[in-house]
Amino acid sequence: MADIVTKLSPRPVAATVARFTELLAGKGVRVFAVIDQAAAAREAGQDLRETVLVIFGNPAAGTPVMAASPLSALDLPLKIVVWDDAGQTKVSYTAPAAIGARYGLPDNLAANLAAINPLTDALIAP
Repeated sequence: MADIVTKLSPRPVAATVARFTELLAGKGVRVFAVIDQAAAAREAGQDLRETVLVIFGNPAAGTPVMAASPLSALDLPLKIVVWDDAGQTKVSYTAPAAIGARYGLPDNLAANLAAINPLTDALIAP
């Protein structure tokens, strides 16, 4: 999946999610939801590896993107999934350039989405 970025976290899933929400809070970025998809699967009587979706964003950055391309709201706010892959925690998200290309965003608006890259770099740092 060329449009998906995956990075390796040195921490377990729960600790990675906790660290990410702390990083976001420290940057003044809003966390809209943290969804434990494995817990939801268990409630439905099914098994799923540890999988947590974090939905987050900065309305000051995302609103101009959605104003320019209303369908970009399908991809905004931004999301990461933190998941366990046979004991290795992975952090995956749609590449900002892919979102920009999907909606034909001009470079200045596509740049509003690029903050996810340094945020996730900080997340996976030891």
